Amino acid sequence: MKETASNDTTFKHWKLSTDIDNVVWLSIDREGESTNSLSLEVLSELSTIIDGLETKAPAGLVLQSGKPGSFIVGADVREFDDYEDADLASDGISQVHRLFNRIEALPFPKIVAIDGICLGGGLELALAFDYRIATNVEHTRLGFPEIKLGIYPGFGGSARSVQQAGAYNAMQLMLSTRNLRPGAARAMGLVDELVGPHGSLRWAARRAVKKRRKSRKPGQLKRLQNFAPVRSQMARMMRKQVAARANPEHYPAPFELIEAWERYGDDPQRMMAEECDRVGKLITGPTSKSLRRVFFLMERLKGIGKQTDTSFRRVHVIGAGVMGGDIAAWCVVQGMEVTLQDRELKYIEPAIKRAKSLFRKKLRDPNKVNGALSRLQPDVDGKGVSKADVIIEAIFEDVDAKRKLFADVEPRMKADAVLATNTSAIPLSEISSVLEKPERLIGIHFFNPVAKMPLVEIVYDEKSDAGQVARGAAFCGAINRFPLPVKSSPGFLVNRVLAGYMAKAMSMHLERNIPIEVLDKAATSFGMPMGPVELADTVGLDVCMKVVTLLGGESSKREAALLQEKVHEGELGKKSGKGFYVWEKGKPKRADNNSGQYALEEITESLMQPYFEACKAALAEGIVEDADVLDAGMIFGTGFAPFRGGPLYYLKQKGAE
Repeated sequence: MKETASNDTTFKHWKLSTDIDNVVWLSIDREGESTNSLSLEVLSELSTIIDGLETKAPAGLVLQSGKPGSFIVGADVREFDDYEDADLASDGISQVHRLFNRIEALPFPKIVAIDGICLGGGLELALAFDYRIATNVEHTRLGFPEIKLGIYPGFGGSARSVQQAGAYNAMQLMLSTRNLRPGAARAMGLVDELVGPHGSLRWAARRAVKKRRKSRKPGQLKRLQNFAPVRSQMARMMRKQVAARANPEHYPAPFELIEAWERYGDDPQRMMAEECDRVGKLITGPTSKSLRRVFFLMERLKGIGKQTDTSFRRVHVIGAGVMGGDIAAWCVVQGMEVTLQDRELKYIEPAIKRAKSLFRKKLRDPNKVNGALSRLQPDVDGKGVSKADVIIEAIFEDVDAKRKLFADVEPRMKADAVLATNTSAIPLSEISSVLEKPERLIGIHFFNPVAKMPLVEIVYDEKSDAGQVARGAAFCGAINRFPLPVKSSPGFLVNRVLAGYMAKAMSMHLERNIPIEVLDKAATSFGMPMGPVELADTVGLDVCMKVVTLLGGESSKREAALLQEKVHEGELGKKSGKGFYVWEKGKPKRADNNSGQYALEEITESLMQPYFEACKAALAEGIVEDADVLDAGMIFGTGFAPFRGGPLYYLKQKGAE
């Protein structure tokens, strides 16, 4: 710590500046980090700062960030693994409670100036202040993401938020983990004032200090939500909603939060005591440990997309079917200009219609929707090839057709453009052999539905140019997707694993007459987001047939024949309205099979065996860099149960047990 000539005081992660009106400006700027997070060291320094403010009170205090466009992303998740004992974790949480309570009790105006991401512990710290001002701009977001890490807000957030915003709003925010735009946060009561993009956040904070502003008390309706009779009814509704998407045995945190609020929602201090106890146990439990692993795996994949700073503006997609059209639409949503090519305009028009629906859902603002539509251009003649930074082929799975297409495209493309195929299973070398520069071709393999699946495989082989692979990964990062580099081999990684998994389900259906509903129930009971039969219907039985035929060989002949029969009848799954299931309004109709008469654990073990074996084989063959990357691919590409931390991690833990 040092005193500067300007009467500023600088700590390692904090800076204090006192202006002529005796207002203290407290800036958090964590040293050596691109974002601010509340580590133990950061909080320890803050405690020392509060010591001084308690001794010598200023006219007011303003908390702000020293990192432009970013506030506080939350607690430092990296330190969570330091807690092996629940009692020690609870004690650490209690210390933070005492610190935030001291801030809340300071006898002068306390204002928070929020610009950028304000999540988790950052928002909990802000709630201990009197008044919160936020910039009303696109990069500012507020929320509680803790449920994703297998815990719930533990720095007083569960207690303060239900008092400040009303129980219904606050609980829905914590349980959903969604991030709020500034306007929504203000409407909820978590933010008191907004400053527009051309306004001065500093001036607004100074004015709030001078006027000694405080958050308005919630209205009577919101206060009533914390009374015991109302809590009981609302808690039942919340449990039902959460149980529809999360098994309490797999994901206990949201149910712990609901129970704590149901019992003590009208007593903030008791709710904080519950935070200490419950979050302490959750943070040291197996689910939280696995979900933290998933978080770090996600960060690693994001990092792969940041290894080059290449920028992308124009994309050309060839093939306007479901996959190609949806790839084009997603790139537009992410701000790019896209030309979409197919043989005739009539094949492109359905893709434009689907894109418009996506734009309305994602962008909402009619002006933004119209702007997006103007960036998506039908291009029957393929004129966009010569201008594109990225060219993605997404036609049907036929090697000869793809070769002919790439032979035509290569002479017309820019020298530095990324050239990619979206093939789901064909080895790269079989396609690139017709190119003058085969090293240019990479795979950029999306998964269906494009707008929901976060993973994209970046496929390479021994001829691939490393720079092109890096640029392909950077493109995925630019469109908000996780790039997974995989060595070219039949099925790459995800489809290779899924092929055996889905084929096993069909085999068990054919040989043992196990109903498809029971097979899917066995998988979802294990923690998969959907069962293998529903997954096959969702992917498309025509696609599954080609993958199983290509990868399964003679051992999957009957399963391939079953799929061939359904495809011949036009039963392609969800996209045709009928496959193994009949689909209505986007959901499968399930027969009322009594799964209780089946040994689900034994069925699950049989179903998952080829899945696990394929994962181990892919790792042994070097299809991916290491076990962590493979686990990431399976979680984000197949939805492998996140609370289990990834298939190889799960097998390792199971072996240790």
